[in-house]
Amino acid sequence: MKLPEPFSWTREDARSGKFDGKFLIGVRTTGIYCLPSCPTHPPKKENVTLYRTEAECQAAGLRACKRCRPDLFYRGEDENIALFEGLMMRVRSEPGNFADASALAKGAGVSLTKLGALFREHAHLAPAQWLRRARVHHAARLLLGSNTKVVDVGYAAGFESESVFHRQFLALTRMTPGAYRALSNVFLLQLPAGYRAKEVLAYHARDPESLCERSEGGRIWKALLTDDGPAVLELSLEKEGVWARVHADGKLSRASMAFLHDAALKMLGLNNETAPFETRHAAFTAPRRGLRLPNIPTGFDGLAWGIIGQQINVKFASSLRSEIIRMAGEKIGTMRAHPTPERVADMSVAVLNKHRFSRSKAAYLIGAGEKVAKGELDIEGLPRGSAVAAEKKLTALHGVGTWTARYTMLRGGFADAAPVGDSALATALQRLHQLPERPGHDQVKSLMAAFSPHRSLATMHLWTSLKETGQKEPA
Repeated sequence: MKLPEPFSWTREDARSGKFDGKFLIGVRTTGIYCLPSCPTHPPKKENVTLYRTEAECQAAGLRACKRCRPDLFYRGEDENIALFEGLMMRVRSEPGNFADASALAKGAGVSLTKLGALFREHAHLAPAQWLRRARVHHAARLLLGSNTKVVDVGYAAGFESESVFHRQFLALTRMTPGAYRALSNVFLLQLPAGYRAKEVLAYHARDPESLCERSEGGRIWKALLTDDGPAVLELSLEKEGVWARVHADGKLSRASMAFLHDAALKMLGLNNETAPFETRHAAFTAPRRGLRLPNIPTGFDGLAWGIIGQQINVKFASSLRSEIIRMAGEKIGTMRAHPTPERVADMSVAVLNKHRFSRSKAAYLIGAGEKVAKGELDIEGLPRGSAVAAEKKLTALHGVGTWTARYTMLRGGFADAAPVGDSALATALQRLHQLPERPGHDQVKSLMAAFSPHRSLATMHLWTSLKETGQKEPA
């Protein structure tokens, strides 16, 4: 291939990505090589050499640009995913090194505008919100894993004062730092003002015959498998907050208690904020102010539910899910925990087919279990990483399309996952916008864009609006 003369193309064409993959730009003065679309200031013509391959650049002693990441481009990887996840790992290990969003931008080597777009797409949060969460999670690990004084834990996590540490820790964990450090088989979660419990309780009661979870009155029970064995998490919604009681046959470690605390937050829909969405869409949310989206506490349970629920109604999906729980869920008292990926991977299509699974649905479910069991998909770790990467990994599974991936993400804690393709969502949008007919895939996608970066909670509002008019219950 004959290389073009340097700058014999327009800068606009280069920035559009038209020449990426055709050649590389080597800059002698900086010692780096870039993609033609690199957003950095263009070098002088006399300092540029064009190369056909990365090997030629490296042979010339050049290193890959950290801004446009040609090394990732030629490996077929997304440079923005790598940028976000690289920064994420650095912050989570030493959050105290990043004082604010400006420090995050400097650490990533991007502008504040680029940083905001990056976090909106990959974290579904503003950089400052994400940094606050990273600090709280770091502090939580220190509280349970060390004897460091509470106040010093706050400073080590990057909080500027003890009062700010207590306030932000309480807002995200619903416990004070001291109470969290003392986690035991009974703990109290403080509820935010205006907490709306009705829909949360109803969600956990959607399958009256379930052995894995149930809800009655103001209480919820969920069977979960911890590192120390199965346990039942009982949540009682009372005036002073939510009393969590853990029922287990043996003593649970601090790691298991941290897992159950996190599970309680997810089940109650307390792991994501509602105020920014309600403020931005005040008229839309007014009839349901305080509504929250209850999550499924484990990733594989959510993925399995998404696969099982494809193109069937909730009642039938619940009965199919109950089949695998009876067959492979570990028993605790009168309940059973959701089967592990390993137990699902050991099932056979023929056996599931006898239990009313279609052969394709059975194959998809077993295949997902195999991928997770082999470590090829870290389903439990997905919410801690890039949302873009999560959707790519999920849709790479056989039988998992956009709806299943987005539903898994929505119930897994991602804040901006709209399950496009969901019939109830389309019907709710039709009613909201008074459309003559139910919108198709592309129109649903366009209409939901107005709710970004809160499309998960918007979906819950839309589903709930249908239930208020007596329509079919969504998943």
